[in-house]
Amino acid sequence: MIRTAILGASGYVGGELLRLLAAHPELRATKVFGESKAGRPVAETHPHLAAAYAGSFAKFDETALANVDLVFAALPHGHSQAIAQAILDRGIPFVDLGADFRLDDAETYERWYGNAHEAPALLETFVYGIPELNRAAIRGAKAVAAAGCYATAAILALKPLVDSGLVNSESLIVDAASGVSGAGREAKEATGFSTVDGNFAAYGLLSHRHTAEMEMALGATVLFTPHLVPMTRGILATCYGEATGSGDPLEALKGAYAGEPFVHVTDASPATKWVSGSNGVQVTARYDERTGRVLALSAIDNLGKGAAGQMVQCANLMLGLEETAGLTAIGVYP
Repeated sequence: MIRTAILGASGYVGGELLRLLAAHPELRATKVFGESKAGRPVAETHPHLAAAYAGSFAKFDETALANVDLVFAALPHGHSQAIAQAILDRGIPFVDLGADFRLDDAETYERWYGNAHEAPALLETFVYGIPELNRAAIRGAKAVAAAGCYATAAILALKPLVDSGLVNSESLIVDAASGVSGAGREAKEATGFSTVDGNFAAYGLLSHRHTAEMEMALGATVLFTPHLVPMTRGILATCYGEATGSGDPLEALKGAYAGEPFVHVTDASPATKWVSGSNGVQVTARYDERTGRVLALSAIDNLGKGAAGQMVQCANLMLGLEETAGLTAIGVYP
């Protein structure tokens, strides 16, 4: 048994981590932290997990790291900067979902997040956590910064096309729509039922923070517009770029992802329900001769491959486990 601590376990991603670990052959959630829910039963916050977790949330402090073999953090952005050093000093493998350590340098972080980085010396310690891009570096790493949900969807759709020279890397446009769970569990007017139901809206115009990850991983310039769609889970990314090569973009995707356990290249247009509840990714691409552009689409579950599933996938690699342990690419439908 690999003793696992989850920080931020009372949120949606934390709940998804708990669900995945309940069925994992090696990882067990032995310490469950939730600051706002400390002392309250896990099953009160996550009633769907009542059969698996009888305990309560605890308040985190550094002494709680004793007897822990792995740490997952699903905390608000900025919080991991204060605790990362203590975790790394103990030699505990650490998978962080926050944006704190995803970017290459402190200046880029400050530009997109509006605050100076509090632990810039640690940035080079973390590996960017998309296994399909960085599998070798993640394997055996002590610190991984799991990628953002929008970034994961867009990067997996576009990376093979950029790398193969099929699209102009200065022309990329990403329109992506996410379910409301991507905004977190905290009640907000912008994501309340009356606001979201029957509505479809763009937000974060020209400034969404996941743009920085996309540009870093793709080595490209990206215009990204996120949208909020009235559903609970899922992301659909629709990506465009000027065609620069004569190859078939769909074949480029098939070649890049041949043998990947969680990425399925499809001739059809992907849908979010195809991957709901899973760590799966469904991607496709087309060349449009009329406009001279390439169209690529990607569907993921924002709580799965976009968050908790990818965290577990990274942890499996870090610990020398089967990469697919406790995960599936099969969605829940309808």
